[in-house]
Amino acid sequence: MPNQNKLSENIATRIKRPTTIAGVFGGLFQMWGRRASDADLAERWSEIMGDDIASIAKLVAIKKTIGNKYSVIIKPANPALALQLSYAQDEILRRINKYFGYDAISKITFRK
Repeated sequence: MPNQNKLSENIATRIKRPTTIAGVFGGLFQMWGRRASDADLAERWSEIMGDDIASIAKLVAIKKTIGNKYSVIIKPANPALALQLSYAQDEILRRINKYFGYDAISKITFRK
């Protein structure tokens, strides 16, 4: 059963890493199609961004701004990748907004 194997792998992965409250509530809210918070974004960064972006960029900070929007600060794994990430800014914005279900991000900043 392919689904059973994937489920077993997911459980094994979750057991190996510590769980935060944001991760627990984020998983519960996700069942109902709702997003928990900015902490949920930080907890699920790799899942939201995918391997292509998460492997070269780390979420450093999330700041709430006016109007229920967020400003995010992203740090490239290597300063030389900052330019590549700036070219992917629209895709990063799209993925985060898709995750939240609305235009949640007002600004993306890259820190070297």
